[in-house]
Amino acid sequence: MSESSMRIDKFLANANVGSRSDVKKLIKKKLVLVNELVVSDASFKVDALTDEIQVNGKSITLRTSPSYYVMNKRSGVVTATKDRLHKTVMDDLHVDLREQLFPVGRLDKDTEGLLLLTSDGDFAHRLTSPKHDVEKEYAVGLDALPIKEDLLRIEDGLKLKDGSHTKPAKITTSNHPDYTLHITITEGKYHQVKRMFGAIGHKVERLKRVRIGSLSLDDHLAAGEYRELTTEEIDQLK
Repeated sequence: MSESSMRIDKFLANANVGSRSDVKKLIKKKLVLVNELVVSDASFKVDALTDEIQVNGKSITLRTSPSYYVMNKRSGVVTATKDRLHKTVMDDLHVDLREQLFPVGRLDKDTEGLLLLTSDGDFAHRLTSPKHDVEKEYAVGLDALPIKEDLLRIEDGLKLKDGSHTKPAKITTSNHPDYTLHITITEGKYHQVKRMFGAIGHKVERLKRVRIGSLSLDDHLAAGEYRELTTEEIDQLK
């Protein structure tokens, strides 16, 4: 059997026609044709490269190029593909995308904002590897405004309570009433932003990622919404 051979229901699900159950309903309605012949069995084998496959008169082909999406992550969901206890960012995706994509990096459960999802492992590694120094900018709501000397400690890089050191960061003021300041880092340590401000005696009460590299959070995306990246956005991130 060739590598391009697969069940018709799997082929159509992978081509984003619908879930396996959706596809089986289409087959039952005799709306699926392979080489102009009606398919009546969901286990029917097709060759993804050579067979002509139609659904309700529309030609269907597999998408072989990687997928790239941006989401405005909402608070209350974890950044994972699966979790036994909590809802994940994948639950906010259309069911057909859940098996294709995975999150790039991680945002805490109570953290909101820009999250990338992709099927491209090299792309994800490029954006998350510390050696590439990709900037991640966060809007931070604190319990109080730190003194200038403490902010300079963060900007210079400081020692965390576990003994590890952070790279230098950039801090700017925020003009949004819910956020105290913006911080830009090039690392992704566990709970890093919260731990950095904890090291100078402050509590992070709200946290929202607003930028990764060249890509800023889309103002048109409500919490939990997502869209495909444009070709230009992908090229700039790469």
